[in-house]
Amino acid sequence: MKKLLAMFAALSLLVFAVGCNSESSESAGGSAEEGTESVAVVLKTLSSQYWKFVEAGAKDAGKDLGVNVTVIGPSSESQIMEQVNMVEDSLNQDPDALIVAPTQPSTVIPALGSAEQQSIPVLFVDTDADWEAKTAFIGTENFEAGKAAGELLASKLNKGDKVALIAGALGNPAMDARIEGAKEALEKAGMVVAAEQPADSDKTKAMSVMENILQNDPDIKGVYSANDDMALGAFRAAKGKGLDIPIIGTDGTIEAVEAVIAGKLTGTVAQSPYDMGYQGVENAIKAINGEEIEKRIDSGIDIITAENAQEKLDFLKGIVGE
Repeated sequence: MKKLLAMFAALSLLVFAVGCNSESSESAGGSAEEGTESVAVVLKTLSSQYWKFVEAGAKDAGKDLGVNVTVIGPSSESQIMEQVNMVEDSLNQDPDALIVAPTQPSTVIPALGSAEQQSIPVLFVDTDADWEAKTAFIGTENFEAGKAAGELLASKLNKGDKVALIAGALGNPAMDARIEGAKEALEKAGMVVAAEQPADSDKTKAMSVMENILQNDPDIKGVYSANDDMALGAFRAAKGKGLDIPIIGTDGTIEAVEAVIAGKLTGTVAQSPYDMGYQGVENAIKAINGEEIEKRIDSGIDIITAENAQEKLDFLKGIVGE
C-alpha cells in the first residue's frame, strides 16, 4: 500500500511539473517565433529597385521592433492576379497584420474580405484603395508628385513645346494620378501634351513606346514618365534618334539618380519607398496593439536634379549596403 501511495505521489508531482512548464511556456508566449507578431507584406513586385527599397524598410522595421516580417511580390507589376493570389495566401497564414501595395485596387479588394472577418489590420502603402475597412494608407500623394515633375519639366521648355507622357499599366491609380498631376502642370505652363501612352512600368516596353511616339511626332521636346524605369527606356529611344531632350522620371531609384548625375535624365521626383516600408510595419504594430493611427500618412517627395543627386545617391547606397 505504501509503495502504491509513493508511486501515486511521484506521478502527481510529475504531472504538476509538466503542467507548470506548459503554463510557464504559454504565459511567456511560447517560443520566440510563436510569441512574436507577424506582418505579411505584399508588394506590386520585387523585380525593381524601387520595391527593393520598400522591402528593405519593412524588414529593417521588423528587426528593430522584433516582428516577423514576410515580404513577397509578383514577378512584374502587370501580374495582377498573381498579386491577388499572394494576398489570399498571406491571409491564409493568419498574420497579425497585412500590408499591401495594390497594383489594381478594385481587383485586390475582394481578396481582403477574410481580413475584415478576422479583424486583421490592413494597411496600404504606395497606392491607396477605396475600401472602408482599411486601417491606413502610407505613401506619396501621387498627384502632387506628378505635378512637381510637370513643373520641373516645364521649367526646361518654352511655351507651346510638345511633350510626351509615359504612363504605367492601365488601371494603376498611382501611375494615373502622377500622369494627371504632370498634365495639369504642363498644360498650365503652356505646354502641349502631344502623346500619352502606357508602358506597364517596363524599361524595354517604354523604349518601344517612345520610339513609336517619336516616329509619329519627331517634334517632341520633353518627356515625363510615371516611373524611372520607363524614363530610362524613353532616354534610350531619344538617344537612338539623336535627340537630347529633358526627361523626368519618378521614384528616385539608384539607377535613375546615377542617370541624373550622368546627364541622361534631367531629374526624378523621388518618393520615400524605404520610409513607406518602415512606417508600414511600424504602424501595423500600433494597429495590432490597439493604438489609434492616422488614416492617411504622407511619406513626402524629394525633387532630384543634378544639384542634389550625389547626396541622394549616397543615401540610397547606404540603405542597400553598397
